[in-house]
Amino acid sequence: MKDAPINSPLVLAGAGHAHLVLFRRWLDDGFRPPAGTVLINPGPDAWYSGMMPGLLAGRYTAADCAIALAPLCQALGIELIDDSVVALNAAGNVITLAKAGALSYQTLSINTGSRPPPPVLNDGSIDLVPAKPFAEFFQRWQLWQRGEAPARLGILGGGAAAVELALALRKSLPASDVHVFSGRALLEGHACGLMQRARNLLLARDVKLREDVYIDQLRQGQAMNGERPLQQLDALILANGAAAQSWYQDSGLMCDQSGFIRVDDTLRSTSSSDVFVAGDSAAHAGSQKSGVYSVRHGAVLARNIKAKLTGGELTAYRPQKSALALLSTADGGALVHYAGFTLSGRLIGKWKNHLDQGFMKKHRLTDAR
Repeated sequence: MKDAPINSPLVLAGAGHAHLVLFRRWLDDGFRPPAGTVLINPGPDAWYSGMMPGLLAGRYTAADCAIALAPLCQALGIELIDDSVVALNAAGNVITLAKAGALSYQTLSINTGSRPPPPVLNDGSIDLVPAKPFAEFFQRWQLWQRGEAPARLGILGGGAAAVELALALRKSLPASDVHVFSGRALLEGHACGLMQRARNLLLARDVKLREDVYIDQLRQGQAMNGERPLQQLDALILANGAAAQSWYQDSGLMCDQSGFIRVDDTLRSTSSSDVFVAGDSAAHAGSQKSGVYSVRHGAVLARNIKAKLTGGELTAYRPQKSALALLSTADGGALVHYAGFTLSGRLIGKWKNHLDQGFMKKHRLTDAR
């Protein structure tokens, strides 16, 4: 990072959904951040989570689901740095990168997301595959596609991501037995109609579902609950919710009990006026760990970082009271629940594709190179 500034006026860490929306808002408003602004992201692309199950099911290509960051950065005068954050010293306004070392900042925005938590004990006998970050998961899936698929494949989790992954992998890896292990009821917290339709669909596709099963150990090729063997597995995909990045709690920023960074209603850290946090990284009352909320964060983040840089007034983020539940079913269809109604089918799938393609079209710029 020889050409990077010693002290950046603005560092954007991570190219999550919130930062993608921020870029689009700034472009639409004609705002350009100060010279020396940098974006730090591991890899040249941002992946859109809404289309990932469709990619695994063979309905999209990788190019369909990725947004090149270079054109966005070039249009905004931002330097793109291919790197990962490994540490933050909030008291000293210094962020440390895996390859490039330390970089100081005047204002920092964190959108580096979460990671799925692994079982407490793992002896290495089962291939452990986190569903996030997706770029790494996609590389592993490509190996499986080339004939290295596990005979017995488990998915740990009971949320929308686990359901979508199970259906997509059942289609793309037909030789693998697919097992879903949910620590609670499948899609707990969603409408009963959506929960039952998802169960029926997994059953119809020959996905083995076990609910109210907590896996805390992987030993001798067995997924286990304490000393009780549950299933012999060759690989286990982690799609079991969100755990904080390890460096959040060591940053000096105030965090919640789960290790996520506490923010106020302006999405600014409660312990540092120089730091904004959005998406899964943020602990905010009323926000959930999902792409829907991250996208909503982005619009407020764009206004408030601009306001801080220009001396304006910060505005408050108000979480929506309800969020649309829309799940891909790997066959061109989708499940949806909103405002008390649960529906499924190809027409819902076409609507989901329209929404996804609209997001990509809105936030993607043609590479000027």
